[in-house]
Amino acid sequence: MINDVSTSHKAVAITFDDGPNPMYTAQVLEIFQEAHGKATFFMIGEQVERYPEMAKTVAEQGHEIGNHTYTHPKLSELSRANCLEEMEGNEKLIGGLTGHKPVIFRPPYLEYNQETALILKEKGYPMIGALNMEARDWEQPGVEHIMEVSRACVKNGSILIFHDGYGDRSQTIEAIRRLVADLSSNGYQLVTVSELLKLAD
Repeated sequence: MINDVSTSHKAVAITFDDGPNPMYTAQVLEIFQEAHGKATFFMIGEQVERYPEMAKTVAEQGHEIGNHTYTHPKLSELSRANCLEEMEGNEKLIGGLTGHKPVIFRPPYLEYNQETALILKEKGYPMIGALNMEARDWEQPGVEHIMEVSRACVKNGSILIFHDGYGDRSQTIEAIRRLVADLSSNGYQLVTVSELLKLAD
């Protein structure tokens, strides 16, 4: 699992899981537009079907959409066939909607086993993790906590995880607003995961 990239470039990849969501994804897009940065959205197929226009907007604005399965199951509990179904169902859906198939993958709950890793390798999907898991923004632990833990994980090549789907994400949005401003003023480039992987030394 790739949590960061070794690079001399002052660049970080900020990622969002479990969307799209018409309210929170839209707010994230505004924040990144103002900062002239790009983000990566690991979308769930069911959510994409619910809000196809939001997924299209994300792609049209030049952000990256990654594969986060179709229904967000624990992949280690599924058969090989069901694993493939989860990955490929979402892949086709996103590809059909945006014209671009996802080229990166994040397992739900960042949980996987050897079989999952093998399938991803066969499919040519890099498995993307993150450095700031302790921010636990999905638990709504407070803006300061999300912000401080994430800020401590920032270095050249960091990948950071947040959530724009499922539940109240207002703390995440506020933390992102501050973090993005902070990173921009410190000269960090906000890039997609695929762009970051290309910047590897």
